[in-house]
Amino acid sequence: MEHPENKYGDSSTEDEAGSQTTEDDVPERQAPTAAPPPPPPTAPAPSTGRERPHYELRHTLRGHTSSISAVKFSPDGTLLASCANDKVVKIWSPFTGELIRNLNGHTKGLSDIAWSSDSVNLASASDDHTIRIWEVDTGLTQKVLRGHTSFVFCVNYNNASNLLVSGGCDGEIRIWNVEKGKCLKKILAHLDYVTAVHFNRDATLIVSCALDGLIRIWNTTTGQCLKTLAESHDAICQHVQFSPNSKYILSTAHDSAIRLWDYQTSRCLKTYVGHVNQKYCIAACFSVTGGKWIISGSEDNKVYLWDLQSREIVQTLEGHTDVVVAVATHPQQNMIASGSMDSDLTIRIWTDRGGS
Repeated sequence: MEHPENKYGDSSTEDEAGSQTTEDDVPERQAPTAAPPPPPPTAPAPSTGRERPHYELRHTLRGHTSSISAVKFSPDGTLLASCANDKVVKIWSPFTGELIRNLNGHTKGLSDIAWSSDSVNLASASDDHTIRIWEVDTGLTQKVLRGHTSFVFCVNYNNASNLLVSGGCDGEIRIWNVEKGKCLKKILAHLDYVTAVHFNRDATLIVSCALDGLIRIWNTTTGQCLKTLAESHDAICQHVQFSPNSKYILSTAHDSAIRLWDYQTSRCLKTYVGHVNQKYCIAACFSVTGGKWIISGSEDNKVYLWDLQSREIVQTLEGHTDVVVAVATHPQQNMIASGSMDSDLTIRIWTDRGGS
């Protein structure tokens, strides 16, 4: 998508890490005055006793010719998929950095991709108003899902991978039967671009957010809105996902803050700051393979890692030369993928030399 506010990279890893209870020890919300001052650059390791991450650049992947919008590791960890405004989905080896194949067929730019749980299929969301389901090993399109009346902005499978949820720039959410390629339900969800949609672990709920600033939780079966969470007035939410254990929601917003919500009480438990996010749709994700980190791209061309509990920035990854809009974490290994925009156009693979 050409519009800067529409660059979007979803990077959730919940389907792969669904069995891990990442945030069970998240405490109740701290008082507003409890936020500690930022530590000095030479701050020692967090007082929680957790090790800091030591991610280093492993591979730089080049090939996309227009802004990258999403990067996603396959649930089995063997492949990395990326999509971009150049209409192409690319499949890479995250271990060698080699391009394995291109998935060609969309007629306009791509905003999002999602893997099926068995790593066999990939869904892609495009400005050509369609979602394609690909068989990754052959590179062939299995199905084309039609029904959205405008750009399709976001897509995700449920864990069973029998359903897809998608969001469009007409404010609609659609739930699809994957096997039949048919739309099961259409929800008039928001008054603006739906920028993220995500199932919880058992697919009973869908969380969505839009450029109208609202986060909404939906009953998958009935399509009923169960709850609306509102960011502050200047905090237009542009990405949202359930945590791996589905107890919390992680949201990113244009006030350069990432928030962890207890959606049952509608309370914001933690806020992660220090990066820059005022213009583009930048996703964050959970890292649960080593330490418990929150990871996000940034408009200062860096990748940021926070300690989930202490909210401290524990590492920044430098190397990209433009806004980092997409990040993903490997389901089994301490590996991060990041993707950047037009003047950079690279995907970078980072691995933790500490292996912790």
